[in-house]
Amino acid sequence: MASTVFERLPPPPAAVDASLSGTRRGVFWLEDAPATRYPALTAGIPADLAVVGGGYLGLWTALRAKQRRPDATVVLLEAKTIGWAASGRNGGFVEASLTHGHENGASRFPNEMDTLTRLGRENLDRMEATVAELGLDCEFERNGSLAVATEPHQVKWLSEASGTGEGDFLDEAAVRSLVDSPTYLGALRSARTSALVHPGKLAAELARAAAAAGVQIFEHTKVSALNRTAEGVELSTYFGTVRADQVALATNVFPSLLARNRLMTVPVYDYVLMTEPLTAEQLASIGWSGREGIGDAANQFHYYRLTAENRILWGGYDAIYHRGGRVRPAYEDRPETFRRLASHFLTTFPQLEGIRFSHRWAGAIDTCTRFCAFYGTAGRGRIAYASGFTGLGVAATHFSADVVLDLLSGQSTELTELELVRSRPLPFPPEPAASIGIQATRWSLDRADHSDGRRNLLLRTLDAVGLGFDS
Repeated sequence: MASTVFERLPPPPAAVDASLSGTRRGVFWLEDAPATRYPALTAGIPADLAVVGGGYLGLWTALRAKQRRPDATVVLLEAKTIGWAASGRNGGFVEASLTHGHENGASRFPNEMDTLTRLGRENLDRMEATVAELGLDCEFERNGSLAVATEPHQVKWLSEASGTGEGDFLDEAAVRSLVDSPTYLGALRSARTSALVHPGKLAAELARAAAAAGVQIFEHTKVSALNRTAEGVELSTYFGTVRADQVALATNVFPSLLARNRLMTVPVYDYVLMTEPLTAEQLASIGWSGREGIGDAANQFHYYRLTAENRILWGGYDAIYHRGGRVRPAYEDRPETFRRLASHFLTTFPQLEGIRFSHRWAGAIDTCTRFCAFYGTAGRGRIAYASGFTGLGVAATHFSADVVLDLLSGQSTELTELELVRSRPLPFPPEPAASIGIQATRWSLDRADHSDGRRNLLLRTLDAVGLGFDS
């Protein structure tokens, strides 16, 4: 097999060692966000709507519910603290796509892709407007994005994508005039379909806005069971029962309270490094004055962006599934992955040799077989849910909050009539088949990256049955 640029141009091992020498395990975004805390539930209470989960989906759903009906009693229950999981650990990329990219969406929803594209762009515009209207201090930047080619076959892919209206193709000289990396051979530039945000601050600010609107937020309140009654739904917690007319489930990667959804998602671990702030000289050496969010075009891709104080977040590439589908803190520290990420960073920006990474962390992504969110109801329409965002949920959760509330309304709307909303992906098989299939797929994607993008029989079969994915 052919080598990739990260193998052809590795940095000196000593440079990798030095870059990681001061790194500590900790989520930069959560440390840098306001330390606001909410009480735990201490007794049973009634609610018109109970939201389970204090990440983006739960927060947007609770906030929008109060905006729609200010007199409603809305209760939000979080097992730990607001935004501590995926919502506080992601890269902060706010994408217009609701389908994890145009090709992924077009292959699954060909008859409504134009509609989904429009709705996704409208959603990003509305999210930007809401951030401004509510005064959410979350470092929202509408800078656009660059998808960069680091191998010759990727140049062709990006050039073809420009023909579908996904962005403007840039040749090597053009992209390196924006961001200077010797690995860049071309790029697809999208000016308005992407933004950046501070993930931890967004979660904290959404909670603040929701509380100000009258949402009752309870942290350290794990829901252990869901029971349907003649009057509504009962949610059991350690200190009491929440009796709700309606329930919105926003539990992301964690086991669903609905048995029907237990095999619909699997947790895949994603890993991230954060540099110290760049000096003015270091930043000038790479350019990046446009502050675009960047991702490369490989199957195993990197994503990276600048923070407000000019740190570089660098993540991706390895996507690790652990047999059994468990979410455990021990899975978050994987030295071989952090070393690989540091090496790839210095290959991308050799002019930054000598920089150090201050933070390393990981988080679990709720992956489903169609790689974008799915929706549904239960309990005769009293329960609604969304899940399976597959790493692209920062903006999609804003959209999904309205989907969930429309579903709970029982009325037919443009959103509830979408095939995206009405259909369900295939579930993952139980173990050990799930682990075998996921590991085989990951191996095949890596092999494709080392074979000029050529997909083997397994990937072609998955494509044919609607389970394939091309980042």
